[in-house]
Amino acid sequence: MTIAFRPTPSVVRRDSGLYGYERALARRGLGPVAGVDEAGRGACAGPLVIAAVVLGRRIEGLGDSKLLTASRREALYDRIMTTARAFSVVTISPKEIDRRGLHKSNIEGMRRAVARLSFHPGYVLTDGFPVPGLPVPSLGVWKGDQVAACVAAASIVAKVTRDRMMIALHERHPVYGFAEHKGYGTVDHRRALEMYGPCSDHRFSFATVARSGPGEVMGENEMGAGVV
Repeated sequence: MTIAFRPTPSVVRRDSGLYGYERALARRGLGPVAGVDEAGRGACAGPLVIAAVVLGRRIEGLGDSKLLTASRREALYDRIMTTARAFSVVTISPKEIDRRGLHKSNIEGMRRAVARLSFHPGYVLTDGFPVPGLPVPSLGVWKGDQVAACVAAASIVAKVTRDRMMIALHERHPVYGFAEHKGYGTVDHRRALEMYGPCSDHRFSFATVARSGPGEVMGENEMGAGVV
């Protein structure tokens, strides 16, 4: 029977800043700390992307990737990738999401992301909920991308990586507008689904896609037909 290890309880003050969790864990000999977060959980098309990051130097301006401008995310992404002690990115395809289910895919992706780091961290902070089966002690942190620097960094890496992938998918399937909405169920995306049906990069287990009908998995030439 495996018993989860928990460090001695301590209080992380609200005004301790984004690095409060890392400092508290380091004082107890549980560093370095990896942050894990995902991008694309609520989308009905495209992959789920999970990132794990162990920060190196302090990076100013980190925060929830969804609250940052695209240009700010790109700038922070570059700084994270050049200064992080370790990072990894895992991509879960729409087909795997349909087969496993979204939550199970997310949990598995977080496990893979931690496992693929170049070394085992001393502790892992995950965004929102606990992840069983990690090789080191861990804690799920509510709104982790807003309160823990390493989770915020992972949020940015996952978001920028996925946005770039969705822009590439737009080139293959331009009628859906993936470059604009990144696969989320916007009004324009739903209209495109009604008109063209889903493509191979949609998540067929999602209600928004299922309601649009079976459609056809069209090739690149067909997908571009009629686009001005």
